[in-house]
Amino acid sequence: MPADVVDLRQVRGLALAKAKSTRFRHIAGDTYLVPSQTTAGGGYIVDAAKAACSCPDYEERGVRCKHLWAVAYFRQELAEPDAELPVPTPVRPTYPQDWPAYNRAQCEEKERAQILLKALCDGIAQPPQKMGRPRLPLRDAVYCATMKVYGTMSGRRSTTDLQACEENGFVAHAPSYNSLFRTVERPELAPLLKILIEQAALPLRAVEETFAVDGTGFATSTYARWFDHKYGEEKKIQRWVKAHAMVGTYTNIVTSVEVTDGFANDSPMFVPLLERTAASGFLVRDVCADKAYLSHENLAAVERVGGVPYIPLKTNSGPSGSAAWERLYHLYALHREDFLKHYHQRSNVESVFSAIKRKFGGAVRSKLLPAQLNEVLLKCLCHNLSMLVHSIHELGIDPVFWNERAARVEAP
Repeated sequence: MPADVVDLRQVRGLALAKAKSTRFRHIAGDTYLVPSQTTAGGGYIVDAAKAACSCPDYEERGVRCKHLWAVAYFRQELAEPDAELPVPTPVRPTYPQDWPAYNRAQCEEKERAQILLKALCDGIAQPPQKMGRPRLPLRDAVYCATMKVYGTMSGRRSTTDLQACEENGFVAHAPSYNSLFRTVERPELAPLLKILIEQAALPLRAVEETFAVDGTGFATSTYARWFDHKYGEEKKIQRWVKAHAMVGTYTNIVTSVEVTDGFANDSPMFVPLLERTAASGFLVRDVCADKAYLSHENLAAVERVGGVPYIPLKTNSGPSGSAAWERLYHLYALHREDFLKHYHQRSNVESVFSAIKRKFGGAVRSKLLPAQLNEVLLKCLCHNLSMLVHSIHELGIDPVFWNERAARVEAP
């Protein structure tokens, strides 16, 4: 770095010391509580003697963060410059975009998605029936349920769209909205939807080698209510359902997904997601996840499928542990910049969740828990269809489904 240019963290540290020095708190010895520059009530513990801070920047990169610089100015270990410090120009990464292909994909997405969805649903076998009135073909019910979620409207308002699907030959018979509701409420539909999501991802297995894992919540319209005897009033809390997904970081396709109630932990979902992705035929080279997924079992699972885990260590993590743990520790400690270069691809899974919620809604309409879980799975299926359409235009792929499995998948 040139002599006349200083670290950007030093500039921000000086600004923090000037703006919030009255809120700095001396804890003991060389330890201080430094307020957050962005959060009103937040703060970080700075140990000036050890040159350590509890902020994410220091924990991830191990460099002198702005809070350490701020404490140095606060303790008058550094004199404030007479002139304003020169600010280095940060280099922002740029990503090329094939705009003609993107525009064509956006304009044709719905029509292409309907064709791809029909090809997927054609692989669904009708469950046997021995008695009673003839049931609605399962493939038609799944097709219409998916298009209803794709259109983001209620079941009743989706009726004309589903009738249009029947007129165009995508389904033999468009079901009524009540039949659609009953189909989505079936708990045994969830395994079938997971298979369809994985099948929709398979055409991209030749280009996906790096994967990211995370979880996100979807709001419901149901509440848990109870009477609080201590305060003598009724209280309530909104219920959530949670999607745990593994995505490819190149095309943002969802390769495997699990949906649970809102209180399920993230880490136990890691191995099932990874194993289903590997079993589908994806070559797993790198797997990125945040600290919530840090465990000996998860690290070993990644190495079993031939990949390298990029999961940052916690502040209290030591070098001793399993062989996989020790390899991660040394990679994190000795090659921090290379580690972070791989790890920050994890942001793609957050982009996927953001896209799903913006396009298909961040809440579910269903009232029953099985229907809520299935509705989230349908949102993930809609997202995969959207990503396939973009890959058709941008990568030139020709999706083919059910080519390496049985001609049909039996419904549970």
